Amino acid sequence: MKAAIITIGDEILIGQIVDTNSAWIAQKLTLAGFEVEEMQSIGDDAQQIKVTIDEVFSRVDVILMTGGLGPTKDDITKKTLCDYFATTLVFDDTVLENIQNVISSFTTLNELTRNQAYVPKDCTVIQNRVGTAPVTWFDYIGKVLVSMPGVPHEMRYVMDNEIIPRLQAKYDPDAYLKRVFIVKGYTESALAMYIADFEDNLPEGFGLAYLPSPGLMKLRLFVRGEHRLPELDEQVRKLQNILGDAILAEKDITAEKLLGERLFERGLSLGTAESCTGGNIAHTITSIPGSSRYFKGSVISYANEEKVNILRVSQDSLDRFGAVSEAVAVEMARGAQDVLHVDCSIATTGIAGPDGGTEEKPVGTVWICTTCKDRCVAKKYQLGRFREANIVRATNIGMLQLLEMLE
Repeated sequence: MKAAIITIGDEILIGQIVDTNSAWIAQKLTLAGFEVEEMQSIGDDAQQIKVTIDEVFSRVDVILMTGGLGPTKDDITKKTLCDYFATTLVFDDTVLENIQNVISSFTTLNELTRNQAYVPKDCTVIQNRVGTAPVTWFDYIGKVLVSMPGVPHEMRYVMDNEIIPRLQAKYDPDAYLKRVFIVKGYTESALAMYIADFEDNLPEGFGLAYLPSPGLMKLRLFVRGEHRLPELDEQVRKLQNILGDAILAEKDITAEKLLGERLFERGLSLGTAESCTGGNIAHTITSIPGSSRYFKGSVISYANEEKVNILRVSQDSLDRFGAVSEAVAVEMARGAQDVLHVDCSIATTGIAGPDGGTEEKPVGTVWICTTCKDRCVAKKYQLGRFREANIVRATNIGMLQLLEMLE
């Protein structure tokens, strides 16, 4: 079954907000067995909405729309859908009751909010238990259009609890089977060359996707159809034999979550000492709920004085080798262990850019040291020329370097 995603709102087109809804919906639809054919973002324009629906319906079975369902004049999606499906708005008391339940604890009902209880007459109304804009489901010549609110947490709630179950019951799509591997020690091109024979000999219907991100490499092996599970297991075993110890994990997981799991399993604590990453490693690790069970804190020693005063880096090391050096990275990591009273540490010192490089130490030069109790590993990396990418890459590399030590 083919599906499309349409997000509506001038604020998306002018860059005022980032459309995170499409990626999230696409992931959910894929896992539910649907093939996402396309995504579009369009403005709050009635004619454009109707033309886009017509065009997209010619290619897919299901359209999921978000946005334009609020109470203000620029929210025109509901009225436009009435025009498109040749119906009218009617007042729905059950929607009003739901709205009152949603807002009762924090505000009073005004006229604009009350008007959200008007819904298209010829549709299935799905209550939005976490917001005031109802969801509308239209069955149309064997196809389906669903209009959902654009507020991300509201959309996600109705997708998980209402839309996905209803779509699966209606269409019974083929299951999407996948296995994800986190692979160490390869760039995207090097990995593709190494496993080229495996990829060339995959059975019909199988696919292999390379998912690189700064400092991190993932592989996704996939096929559609529950009946092909034994074949998928066989291909997984082949890939395991080829990659061996290069496989760091066999699940779709972020480096920060995987590191947290490993630390918690082993009863180890972690702290960071960050210079060029400016606290990004700590921020990334603490984005995981429950990270307080293993993460204790961070020292952002951006200035050399703080490296000396807080982490006890020796002035002699700074004078002889410079801040971007193996000696300083090691002393920062050991200092973090002592100051934060942790078992493990990640330390970074480098030149993120865009300025500050020299011939000996160009922009992108980063030393990363990881420790686990008495063990210590320090490595030099030459990243790139762009500051933001260097910070993200150093963050991922630091976490993966510690993961390798734990493995």
